[in-house]
Amino acid sequence: MLNVEKASKSFGETRAVREISFTVDEGTIFGLLGANGAGKTTTVRMILDIVRPDSGSISWSGTPVAKLPRRVFGYLPEERGLYPDMKVEEQLRFFAEIRGLSRAEARASCAAWLERLGVAHHRDREVRELSKGNQQKVQFIASVLHEPQLMVLDEPFSGLDPVNNELMKSAISELNARGTTILLSTHDMERAEELCESVALIHRSRLAFSGPLHELRRRHGTKKTLRLDFEGNREALLRRLPQAGVVAEKDGQLVLSPGGAEPEEVLREAVALGRVRRFEEVEPSLRKIFIEEVKGA
Repeated sequence: MLNVEKASKSFGETRAVREISFTVDEGTIFGLLGANGAGKTTTVRMILDIVRPDSGSISWSGTPVAKLPRRVFGYLPEERGLYPDMKVEEQLRFFAEIRGLSRAEARASCAAWLERLGVAHHRDREVRELSKGNQQKVQFIASVLHEPQLMVLDEPFSGLDPVNNELMKSAISELNARGTTILLSTHDMERAEELCESVALIHRSRLAFSGPLHELRRRHGTKKTLRLDFEGNREALLRRLPQAGVVAEKDGQLVLSPGGAEPEEVLREAVALGRVRRFEEVEPSLRKIFIEEVKGA
């Protein structure tokens, strides 16, 4: 388990992180979420012992991170950390070997991941010749070759087109299925919602929430909306439901805020007044929840 306990960090007069605490269970995918400049990258660098916290503690499986071998961690930084003039496979094997893999292990791991992420045909090209998206995939491979216990991903979807976005998401899920714990640092709420079991929300260097995603949703359960594809007298329907309000109209469908009305009541009134083609209860997106959380932080 990763345990971050009241970690704080300042750079001069700037308080980058203020007494942040959260835990990440082994074998899970955990989201570290926040806007740019919130303190996510500083938190990540403290976890990896790149910078030391001014106060507080950070440990993995009970051992302070400063005392752990580097092989325990994998790190995909937001900024590129590759040698642009080195060939792809040559560089990957170099990274694998300095993390303790034998030449044979490095060769096998490189071949498997290059094929897995669809860049095997670039193995003999220099990194600078690759697109931004393919460089991102090579950087990801470099960080996982040694099969780390804890994988830290800082904005892993940056620069990827929709197809490669899905490929990266699949690779992260596969890595997690093998037993690797994943810490995903991102402001991409949609991807975090798809991948993460628990999250920590950081706003202006402080922790706004930490815990399971289902608990965060439960806290915002009253903000659910109702989507109604209704053929009938909409004005009459809304008069029968004075507490409900129209949030939006999308593709001819009403998006309603029930305002205390039970979903069954809304459906019953709609059926009485016309034809209902579709009716569903919609939970607020993680993006909307995050905005609400940081408003009160």
